[in-house]
Amino acid sequence: MASQCYGNSRPFVVYWNNIPSPYMVERFNALADRNPFEFEAWFNDRIESDRSWDVDESGWRFRHRYLPTTRLLGRTQHWPLPVLGRRRPDVLVSLYAEPSFLSGWALTKLRGAKTAFWCQVTMDRWVQRKAWKNAIKRIVFPRVDATLGSGEESRAFAMKFGTPADKAMCLPHSIDVVHYSDGAGRTRPERGALRRELGLEGATFIYVGRLWWGKGINYLLEAFEAVQRQSAAPVSLLLVGDGPEEGKLKQACAERGIRNVVFAGFQQKPDLPRYYALADVFVFPTLGDPYGLVVDEAMACGLPIISTSAAGEIRDRIEEGVNGYIVPPEDSTALAGAMRTLTEDAALRERMGAVSAQKIQDHTPEQWAEDFELIVQSLIGRE
Repeated sequence: MASQCYGNSRPFVVYWNNIPSPYMVERFNALADRNPFEFEAWFNDRIESDRSWDVDESGWRFRHRYLPTTRLLGRTQHWPLPVLGRRRPDVLVSLYAEPSFLSGWALTKLRGAKTAFWCQVTMDRWVQRKAWKNAIKRIVFPRVDATLGSGEESRAFAMKFGTPADKAMCLPHSIDVVHYSDGAGRTRPERGALRRELGLEGATFIYVGRLWWGKGINYLLEAFEAVQRQSAAPVSLLLVGDGPEEGKLKQACAERGIRNVVFAGFQQKPDLPRYYALADVFVFPTLGDPYGLVVDEAMACGLPIISTSAAGEIRDRIEEGVNGYIVPPEDSTALAGAMRTLTEDAALRERMGAVSAQKIQDHTPEQWAEDFELIVQSLIGRE
């Protein structure tokens, strides 16, 4: 348990997120285990329509609540009523991209609390830029006590809209590294049999995530088709996930005669390490992810990474030619070139995968909880 640095009273800290994603639950559980202050998580919703993961509150070790919700003028509105309670948070960390977050932030600030926004870089391909939204950011970002982002790109994004440099802080992402690395290791003795069951042969590329246009899956399919056509040895593509483009992708494979593409469907966290372990290379063809935590999962499983440049903080994770390659988005030719390089060199794949595992080993929920505690300490200590 962390030492207490807050005097005689324990601060009340709230982290307000849209939904309880598995990544956030892991971090909040680690924070509860440290128990540095009174902590509570607020969520707008239990799940969103485009997410398929399980939500099981029985394994949560932290206090939490779901905010009241109403339908107003055809839109769902979340009400930050706990902000007005008898005990207001000493520190409120929240998102900012909905009216409910902004109203909760304003009310909390008026009550004298410290406030921070979780802020990540966004990409033009995913986000429709609107002048009024940018104007709001320029109003609120200079007035928040801190912005928290996953790296230097997120810091630069926050500073662009007025966050002072000393208030634009880094809070690196985390994953359950042990779960992925150990799970992949346990799978390796039966890897051959499991690959045969799924029909995987030769160098196997894996993508994990939504099957949706914004993830660039059509460019991945084009690149894989080229690699398959040009390779003398068999190659396979393993797609793990679900989404609105699944039917179109299956139809494209059938119409174009693309072989060895396996659609594995959505897999919950306990089963994911096994799928990573069946592959040889992880490919992330995204057109605009703020980050992409699946990259970190694949790294923990010891895979080399091919990613587009349209993922936040990607150069912090991929060292070109050392543990993977970074290619432009929407460029299936460049993607195919990187895929061919790794198809043809098993020793290179192994060396790169080992570097990936080493680079991500400290990105744990426990480290996130320690970093978050230090940020809270700095906020409470500020006048």
